[in-house]
Amino acid sequence: MRRVSELALDETTVTALRAALKTTAEEVVQAIIDEVPPYANALSGHMGATIRRAVRTALGHYLDLASGNASGGDAGDAAYELGRGEVRDGRSMDALLSAYRVGARVAWRCLAAGAVPAGLPAAEVAKFAELTFAYIDELSAASAAGHADELAARGRAHERHLEQLARDLLAGASPDVLLASAQRAGWQPPVSLTAVLLPAAQARPAYRSLDASTLILDDLPDATGVLLVPDAERAHLLRQLTERTAVIGPARPWTRASASYQRAVRARSLSSDIRDTEDHLPELVLSADADAFADLRARALAPLRTLPAATARRLEETLREWLLHQGRRDEVAAALFVHPQTVRYRMAQLRELFPDLASPHRVLELTLALGLRTG
Repeated sequence: MRRVSELALDETTVTALRAALKTTAEEVVQAIIDEVPPYANALSGHMGATIRRAVRTALGHYLDLASGNASGGDAGDAAYELGRGEVRDGRSMDALLSAYRVGARVAWRCLAAGAVPAGLPAAEVAKFAELTFAYIDELSAASAAGHADELAARGRAHERHLEQLARDLLAGASPDVLLASAQRAGWQPPVSLTAVLLPAAQARPAYRSLDASTLILDDLPDATGVLLVPDAERAHLLRQLTERTAVIGPARPWTRASASYQRAVRARSLSSDIRDTEDHLPELVLSADADAFADLRARALAPLRTLPAATARRLEETLREWLLHQGRRDEVAAALFVHPQTVRYRMAQLRELFPDLASPHRVLELTLALGLRTG
């Protein structure tokens, strides 16, 4: 408020202006009601009384400044808080700035009407006008700063709530906890969520191209990021992530997003080449319990362990292709790049090792045991 303090009014002028302060404040408030629609209802009841007091305080403080009896800090602080309050009341800065412009015009008209009869020299009237509007500009700037800071603070708080919701979803929290978390974040639950796992550095760039309701975490261990995409159309999502090193889990009801995330994590642990987990369901099923799978392989393929390693490996490959091609010898031979007679010879060896090879239970066990290529 440095410029306002440049003008020193004499005590007679200040006294005359203070006498008209209440009337001036009422005229300012009425003009704002008439000319700034967002304040038509806000200036009634308790809120109206509060704003009327604020207008009188601002005008009184201006007179204190102009008479050299105060600093600008208090009025600036009040204007700053007024800007913050506008955010809480759901109004934009446009409405408040309009109110300031209307208030400045009416206040100047009223103050000038009191200053000239009180003997303020004509040369000082122009300076008085300039400084009146400078004061309003400074209050406007303080309110704009408060408005911006409150928006930023609310944005940070909103982002923290969204991050907590994402963490609750990945942790598999109960539906009640998730609903409460979603309400705090102001997030409308979708039907489904699809987890996308990708390097943390790629998370934000990918996030900007997705649905605005997508949830994001980019601070997981191992520099990993995750996106939880609402109601994703899978083919479209895959196209959007073509340039990303992403693993896409299945769509799941939103309260079960942790299942989509866990599958994506497991797929990434299997192979860095997996992108769409839906294309790798057999491998994912067989890897669900690694210890059980190892035990199954050890038991089912035990007869091969009596052979030299190279022979066991050839017979295992032949048995796998025989199961995959349902015993069609020519197709097995083509897959192994060997002569059909070689397949016949190897299968004779295998039938000696596995006398019950025709048993459905044995076929099931061997199919599962050979379901993943190992080593």
